[in-house]
Amino acid sequence: MNAHKGRLACHRPDPARVGAVHLTFLGTSAGTPTRTRNVTSQVLTLDHGGVWMLDAGEGTQHQLMKAGISARRIERILVTHLHGDHCYGLPGLLALIAIHERREPVTLIGPRGLAEFIATITRLSDLTLKFNVVVQEHGGSGEWVAEHGWHITARPLVHRIACSGYVLQEPERAGLFHPERARALGLPEGRAWGRLQRGETVNGIAPAQVCDPPRPGRKLVLLGDTCDAGAIIAAGSDCDLLVCEATYTTERAAKAHEWGHLTAAETGALAHAMRARALAITHFSSRYTTMPGALDALSKEAADACPDTVVFTADDLLTLDLALDGRVALRA
Repeated sequence: MNAHKGRLACHRPDPARVGAVHLTFLGTSAGTPTRTRNVTSQVLTLDHGGVWMLDAGEGTQHQLMKAGISARRIERILVTHLHGDHCYGLPGLLALIAIHERREPVTLIGPRGLAEFIATITRLSDLTLKFNVVVQEHGGSGEWVAEHGWHITARPLVHRIACSGYVLQEPERAGLFHPERARALGLPEGRAWGRLQRGETVNGIAPAQVCDPPRPGRKLVLLGDTCDAGAIIAAGSDCDLLVCEATYTTERAAKAHEWGHLTAAETGALAHAMRARALAITHFSSRYTTMPGALDALSKEAADACPDTVVFTADDLLTLDLALDGRVALRA
């Protein structure tokens, strides 16, 4: 079983993780907060220092502060659906971003009704923002090209209300440059090396002679609440990291499906179908987070269903590093 408990594991810094993007869980509880867990929100810190967020339940402002992440760096917020435990923190979060004196636009992507929700709160509370809020609504599916070429794909999930998951795909990166090859071909260090790395032919020397083949970009799949995520499998296949709810164990499958959620075993099966390299389970019913050892049953169910996938059990403020080669590891 490849299950890992985030609060117990410890790793030495790995030089290969230089250039990693970081996913931090700000909230991992389903429906309501507990004494040790907030409701749903995740933060992705990209290579260029920008921050993207998935959902913003109540208390997200406090969790950002505990994680040491500046609200001013938030560039976009992906909203899966408009249930309160995923969006009631948005108005306060926008106010926090304003207090941190951001001037650049913030983009919100989410379901129909998101613009009305933000506009109503802004109007009734007299919220003044000195940055533009760009709301991009979709009907379950959509595609956008964002900062630094990252591609965002939304696909519908089956839940009690309109809900989506998001696939984040980094653009293809140049292959590794080999200086010794360039020197052997009579090309000394200088601007020509940079041109070769950008794909240009210099003095008859083709990039393929001194560079490895292009490397695929990293791929993450971040899901909202669902009892059926089949519509996102094709877009999310072969991802480096899948983040998905595991609200109940199989013994409470009827309750899970009644409320539009997955069991941990179903989440593991989804990871297996996607051929995900790593899976992080989250959005736990409070019945498991308040009972000692109860999360172990969720972890085991998920891991048993996807034996070729590394499984992480999320805690609030747990951070996962996604290295340039796609490997996922706990932040040391």
